[in-house]
Amino acid sequence: MRLTHAQESMAAAIEDQWLATATETGPADRAAAEEGVREAYRLAGAPPPERIHWFGSPRSGAAAAALLSGRAEPGPESPPWFAEAHAGLRRQGWAPGESAGRPVRGRVRTAPWAAARKAALAALGADGWAQLSAAAGRRSWPLVMDMVAGRLRSRLSEDLAADLPGAGPVVLDAVYGQHDGPWLSTFEAAARLCPEAGLSAGLAGLARVARHSGWWWAFERVAVLTQRPVTLARDNVGRMHRGEGPAMEFADGYGLWAWRGMPIPSALAAELPSLTVDRVRRETNAEIRRVMLEHFGYERYLREAGARRMSADETGTLWWLDLPGDEPLAMVEVINSTPEPDGTSRVYWLRVPPRTRSAREGVAWTFGLTENEYQPLIQT
Repeated sequence: MRLTHAQESMAAAIEDQWLATATETGPADRAAAEEGVREAYRLAGAPPPERIHWFGSPRSGAAAAALLSGRAEPGPESPPWFAEAHAGLRRQGWAPGESAGRPVRGRVRTAPWAAARKAALAALGADGWAQLSAAAGRRSWPLVMDMVAGRLRSRLSEDLAADLPGAGPVVLDAVYGQHDGPWLSTFEAAARLCPEAGLSAGLAGLARVARHSGWWWAFERVAVLTQRPVTLARDNVGRMHRGEGPAMEFADGYGLWAWRGMPIPSALAAELPSLTVDRVRRETNAEIRRVMLEHFGYERYLREAGARRMSADETGTLWWLDLPGDEPLAMVEVINSTPEPDGTSRVYWLRVPPRTRSAREGVAWTFGLTENEYQPLIQT
């Protein structure tokens, strides 16, 4: 099957809707989400959960899943947030030692996905499925799974490994709720194209949960659902980014600090407003130092750290500075030849490879040219 332009446009419109769902913030619709859970169990041929527990974030949800599966127990050294998850479970009717049964993610989520994919391939053919997947998921997958859900999964795994040794595997049992939007959009588009194939029937419960809540865990007797974030701050290309405060924050206080997509420790986030040249210089982690430099400002750092003026020509000035444990910082200072409305000339700073030996070579590199190839008629 070959999709028409109109069909590709329809698929892209569905993707837009799911992308909005995947990045939505605010309280979950508990009733709708719980109905979706029961429907997902029913469609998987499993009895509905006897009890559904709610928590404020994936971290507290993972803690509850660890308690329910026996992977973690409270103790005198337990962090406060784990103790609160334990208390939250008890407030919702759970008794310590009560079994939730085995995890059923494979039955409730993976098997329906596999069945729907098999049906979609049969209905659309390999080429049609590939074309549809590109039309309905190509943009949202990196924006959601790579830049948001993947970052959350990594940080959650690290936090559990540090605070609850042995509980880390519960992350593998999570169903991503709203963050499953990128692949759910493809199946919804497929169902629109081939309604007779019943492609969305087995995924209806999963889709309902995804539209109304965050991450969740499925056990034989119990389900654990979590809220969506209350804050999700991203930059203009979709990376999690916030100068002050968590880029992703949940109602129970759990959050991820990030700078241009790179998760950073909360302690570092607190330091950023008061950084000094000495503090940046003492940082041994090269990636964290780059975050510091971006926040501090390259121009300011070059000036205060004593950068060397390597060369100057008609294109600008090349500055160079050693960075301990990292490649040297080389930047070209360029003055815009077109004055601003107030008569001043704006200064730009271009980071270039450390091998650069002249400002002209550095400016040419930013255009993908060699120094000899760079022959501008007009500079702006």
